[in-house]
Amino acid sequence: MDWSDLRVFLAIAREGTLGAAARKLGQTQPTMGRRLQALEEALGHKLFQRTKDGFVLTAEGTVVLGHAERVEEETLALQRQLAGQERELDGLLCITASDWFAEHVLTPVLADFALEHPRVTIELLTDSRFLSLSRREADLAFRIRPFDEPDVVSRHLLDMRYGVYAHTTYPLPQAFDGEGTGLIIMDTAFGGMPDVGWLQRMLPNARVVFRSNARTVQANMCRHGVGVAVLPRPLGDAIADLRRIDLGEDPPTRETWMGYHRDMRGLARLRALLDRVIAQLAD
Repeated sequence: MDWSDLRVFLAIAREGTLGAAARKLGQTQPTMGRRLQALEEALGHKLFQRTKDGFVLTAEGTVVLGHAERVEEETLALQRQLAGQERELDGLLCITASDWFAEHVLTPVLADFALEHPRVTIELLTDSRFLSLSRREADLAFRIRPFDEPDVVSRHLLDMRYGVYAHTTYPLPQAFDGEGTGLIIMDTAFGGMPDVGWLQRMLPNARVVFRSNARTVQANMCRHGVGVAVLPRPLGDAIADLRRIDLGEDPPTRETWMGYHRDMRGLARLRALLDRVIAQLAD
């Protein structure tokens, strides 16, 4: 059995199709198929049922999955431990954050860091998914809630201020009841976020005209005069065609947390970046 074929097996089990798994690992679909076949032949068992909806684990595949995940975790633990022993400010740092936070908050900090440490390569992933720090999908992550993984070092970074924004020509809400005003809010999956209920409470007669889980999309809809939205101040203030509206009460703030795997605490380039982020952004 080729141990590298376990990565192929895990990718297929997690993604559900050869195509998606191939994209995940940066390989071709025929190569993935051949390596899966080789693994099944080496083990003497079919690991997946091929269905019209994708690949489904067999009973034998489920057994292999548990062992493969333990092999993966031990391999990643070794990589993290070795990486954590490095002292030179050289190499790769992978960071994940939401799109607007990356563009309007992190970019100036990362630019200063890159100029000071040109031998460090920074990879910034703006992804709505929560990438795994344990699997080294990222070295440093920024989120709007604390990390609950036991192996992640979590730190409160700042309380993000928000404001109500609309295009400069958009009519102001009349008598602050929102009659005739269009609301741009988070999509239904994020309907429980504090700013959604706050905005609807402040403008009870307004009508929801647009929903999106992307703050940058909300800001662009505001810029096109579609309605009003609660936006992070660094994003809303950066758009010249938007004005901030005073409804007599500020929107609720949101916490921002950063986290990294505990095995990476000794990584010199990560420590240097953490120090700069805290110095420039922390409350």
